[in-house]
Amino acid sequence: MKKLGFLLPVLLTTLYACRQEKQKDVVADNRYYQKAEAFWDHQNDSAFYYYNKAATTSKDSVQVAMAYNNMALLQSNAGDYFGGQESLSLSLKFLREDDPKDHACLASDYNDLGTNSLKLKNYDEAIAFYDRGMRFTANKEFLAMLYNNQGNAYQKKKAYNKALERYRTALTQTKAGGRTYARILTNMASTRWLQRPGFNAAPDLMRALRIRLKEGDRWGQNSSYIHLANYYTKSHPDSALIYAGKMYAVATALNSPDDRLEALQKLIALAPDPAAKTYFSTYQQLNDSVQTARNAAKNQFALIRYDTEKAKTDNLRLQKENADKKYELIKKNAQLYGIIGLFVLAIVAVVLWYRKRKRKQAEETQEAVRETQRRASKKVHDTLANDIYRIMKKVQYGTGLGQEELLDDIDDVYKRARDISYELVPGADEDFQEKISALVLAFGTEETKVLLVGNSAEFWQKIEPAYKFELKYILQELMVNMQKHSGAGNVVVKFETDGERCVITYMDDGIGMPEETVYKNGLTNTGNRIKAMQGELIFDHSHQGLTIQLCFKARLS
Repeated sequence: MKKLGFLLPVLLTTLYACRQEKQKDVVADNRYYQKAEAFWDHQNDSAFYYYNKAATTSKDSVQVAMAYNNMALLQSNAGDYFGGQESLSLSLKFLREDDPKDHACLASDYNDLGTNSLKLKNYDEAIAFYDRGMRFTANKEFLAMLYNNQGNAYQKKKAYNKALERYRTALTQTKAGGRTYARILTNMASTRWLQRPGFNAAPDLMRALRIRLKEGDRWGQNSSYIHLANYYTKSHPDSALIYAGKMYAVATALNSPDDRLEALQKLIALAPDPAAKTYFSTYQQLNDSVQTARNAAKNQFALIRYDTEKAKTDNLRLQKENADKKYELIKKNAQLYGIIGLFVLAIVAVVLWYRKRKRKQAEETQEAVRETQRRASKKVHDTLANDIYRIMKKVQYGTGLGQEELLDDIDDVYKRARDISYELVPGADEDFQEKISALVLAFGTEETKVLLVGNSAEFWQKIEPAYKFELKYILQELMVNMQKHSGAGNVVVKFETDGERCVITYMDDGIGMPEETVYKNGLTNTGNRIKAMQGELIFDHSHQGLTIQLCFKARLS
């Protein structure tokens, strides 16, 4: 995957600000960091892996912060802005605001948090992050970038006066005629034009383009061409078409898929029919390819972190086992057995208390379900059954009962039945993935690590609303069985689509399940639920632990 596409011009300054004081020490101090740097720009999955190793092994706090900062940049490039924010938050934990040697990385972290917030359209949050970044740098070039980025956030908010104010301040921090100057000049001209559509932005836009051509700044040229295309779209669509074509050529040479997509959108809108259809076909193919690559990258990043956490857990478990053996060899007298006895009693008490609490939670959940069913039953009896009985009597004994009156009565019963059905079957819920996350992750403990992969809103949009209700209880049943019987230390629940099918895969490293196991009520109910969805339940006994796949048809679009 190509490195950081549309963020590259910003990235170069960001990395310079964060690395300038520590780079030599970092490269010499940590072999994982060296490997990550070597993989950067051509094998970013490997770069992410080694940055993660450096972050979890280094004793240098600034080095750890830099590793998390670089991981965030890789995640943001893959479109995983939330993952990038998480990594940047981890980076901040290793930095001190009162330590001057940490200030360069603090400024970089806050700038990147602002950029991620800008991509997520959280403009006020982005503005606040840029403000915080300005407190930790005196580097004029970096300050110019922060003011420019903050101006972009105000421009997106349509607060054009504030945006122009930030751009003017940015110009005072940079020399005229350079790449940064051309970037700010382009943004300023575009903002004035957005504020006043009659403003002649062409001279400043062309001046910035000439600077970029002179400097050989192809990323800057790419930006100039799209701004010129936007500016000329209404007044001179033929010129706009030319600039859009130039942007597409530069973006293709730079291997920047995001900029190619933006250029194709403009070409589709401006080109005549035969060419527009070709551009549209290219756009669809490229967009599908980009989305597939980014989804794969997000999953790969999550799995890399999971593997690292699993290795740490296994190492801690091994250390504990060795410590227990040494302890038993040293303590052989009666006093030791007394202490061990008290320890065992305490563990038993905690386990009993924990099981009691989980059982109570399960009972409360079941009671809530039964209460919902009782309310629905009561509504059916109090409204539908009595109304239907009344209509039957009117039909049986009524005289002069008109068709319109009968239809009105039946329509009223239908509407009440529909309302009750909506209470029983959950509809489309934009936050359903968050409910699933809360349900599954609630089973995580110090002894059992739980990881979700691919639990996105896009996945749940492909599932029938009625099936969501069933899948929630299937997942709950699997997690309860895991907690009661598996003894697993690590659990992964993965959500993915395979053509016209949706697949949910449950994996753990516990004791597994013999093939001759007799299914009890829980697994029997799970099987019945998945059959009702016209799906299948697949058990895999081929390796240690347990793997269960739930396969069913995706929702028709």
